[in-house]
Amino acid sequence: MPKRKQLPVALTIAGSDSGGGAGIQADLKTFAALGVHGASVITCVTAQNPNRVRNIESCSPKIVRQQIETVFEELRPGAVKTGMLFSAEIVRVVASFFKKRDRLPLIIDPVMISTSGAMLLKPAAIKLLREHLLPLAALVTPNLHEAGILTGRKMTSIENMRAAAREIHAHFGCAALVKGGHLRGGCEAVDIFFDGRTELLLTAPFVKRVHPHGTGCVYSAAITAELALGHDLSDAVKLAKHYVTHAIARSYRIGQHFALGHFA
Repeated sequence: MPKRKQLPVALTIAGSDSGGGAGIQADLKTFAALGVHGASVITCVTAQNPNRVRNIESCSPKIVRQQIETVFEELRPGAVKTGMLFSAEIVRVVASFFKKRDRLPLIIDPVMISTSGAMLLKPAAIKLLREHLLPLAALVTPNLHEAGILTGRKMTSIENMRAAAREIHAHFGCAALVKGGHLRGGCEAVDIFFDGRTELLLTAPFVKRVHPHGTGCVYSAAITAELALGHDLSDAVKLAKHYVTHAIARSYRIGQHFALGHFA
């Protein structure tokens, strides 16, 4: 019999997107595209499409905990990411589990609000995220709005982003990737990475007239996959920036919207 290929495992802990463009669905497509086996823990079910989030129902903390425990019993991940956690109770479950897991790369995508304005992380959960989960992370990947909430700074320039990345690292002890895709006035998507020693300025030209859903989820999932494949953190971030840039450039149409070209 031919020798079977061994794939590393990456785990996503996030919400389900019924439109298929973000959340668990985007993460699993990214993992598959990058050659890792994707395991998943669903934190909530959303009724959403690329235009709006109509409703959210969270899973019980008990089933979230049991999903994590059961994955780890047989499929220990090489790296883990969190996306939409939604409630304080779910944040507490995730933090409690990973507090006992030293040296496992944990990537926190602090999903707080959707593009359409729906709250994806309750106010009480933000406090717990700051106090109990971010100190366990290898990396946190806030967009401009989320970086503003974490630092109290308004993100209006690259210098603001640099200061925010350094402040996040100093306060929480984890590396930061501040994503500037929504920064106005430039012709490039600029992100700032800082891990206490290395600062990276990552740039890519904007793809005009294409606005796909789920780019933040895909970016953090790609970092997680690259870590599971054995890359160090700064290389994983650079490879993930390349991946998400090409996924945007190769977007395809679904109805009146665009979806990321994961496999193009």
